[in-house]
Amino acid sequence: MAQDWFLELVKGTGRLLLHPVFYYSLFLAALFGVSRVKRERKNFTVRSEDAFFELRQLFPVGIVIGLVISLIIIGAGIVLPFAAIVLIAAATLLWSFTARLRLLAPAYTVGAAFFALAFLSGKKIVGDLFTNLDEKIYPSIAILLALLTIGEGFLILKNAKKGTSPKLIKSKRGQTVGVHEVKRLWLVPAFMLIPGNTLTLPFDWWPVFTLGENSYSLLLVPFAIGMQQQIKGMLPREAVQQQGRRVIGLGILIALIAAIGYWYPIAAIAAVSIAIIGREALTLLQQMQEENRPFYFAKKNQGVMILGILRGSPAEKMALEVGEHITKVNGTYVHDESSFYEALSRNRAHCKLEVLDTNGQIRFVQRALFEGDHHELGILFVQDEKKWG
Repeated sequence: MAQDWFLELVKGTGRLLLHPVFYYSLFLAALFGVSRVKRERKNFTVRSEDAFFELRQLFPVGIVIGLVISLIIIGAGIVLPFAAIVLIAAATLLWSFTARLRLLAPAYTVGAAFFALAFLSGKKIVGDLFTNLDEKIYPSIAILLALLTIGEGFLILKNAKKGTSPKLIKSKRGQTVGVHEVKRLWLVPAFMLIPGNTLTLPFDWWPVFTLGENSYSLLLVPFAIGMQQQIKGMLPREAVQQQGRRVIGLGILIALIAAIGYWYPIAAIAAVSIAIIGREALTLLQQMQEENRPFYFAKKNQGVMILGILRGSPAEKMALEVGEHITKVNGTYVHDESSFYEALSRNRAHCKLEVLDTNGQIRFVQRALFEGDHHELGILFVQDEKKWG
């Protein structure tokens, strides 16, 4: 038995390379990275992160989340039909064509697959893919949706706060203001237990091992999870973490309702419906709250606010943070970008800054400047119209 499990783990991992979502996610992450760099160069003439940043975020945390989900799925013996895996992949590809990454949340992809499977069940469309489906598969899909939603919340909480992208927009009054945008795509590879009798007919090469009285196969499935959020009235880190905690709470609620579905099947439908409605409600709530807040990154009469910091720049080494105010440069009060650089140019070898942090406390930072350092310290401000228009 142990040897069968080991072989299935190895073979199931190899099947990851046969899944189209795996390659499509790589393409999407690269595409959004290039798009972000172009926009940042248009706004600031420089990029905050390189074009490979989104690709680097695609796997590391997602692998950990996928491992936890795999242990729960296999340990609890939760079985999904191969038809559900196919429909989740189809929904992922379909929603991605809208160019809205938020629609790649599990509530929308797995939720769409759930109702599509209920509609197609018993119909002979692609061989026997949708025939002979047991009703117990629906609570299992709802449980998977809950686990992925909780995983989505942790991904937002722990990873989305990194590398938020500064952006310049026009306010309703026509003023140039700054916002932060998060467009993130994660790949969560998780092992799924697939009934053997579903896979032996379409795929003769699919290995099956015996577990008790039934036959199953392990399949490492890449679940693409997307997130998109624009932040204008809060610090980016705080806004993203707030959304992450809300999504985790929604996932826990879905899990509790979905578990009841094994005894009362109607609960599985309720769980998936709550997932879709609840996830959309969280997005609308975040957008409404943002609309009611004043712009956090707007020009101030005193000092200049840091909208972004370039990676590896003197500003990063001086531990400056997004959202802080710089009130003095080399002993001179500054009130806009021009006065900041004028004061900075008075001493090319050293700079001393008086900074008002996000808690309203004054601190002083200083650093020697060396040849090759970024001549603007690597700080991005809300710039004048003539510089970015």
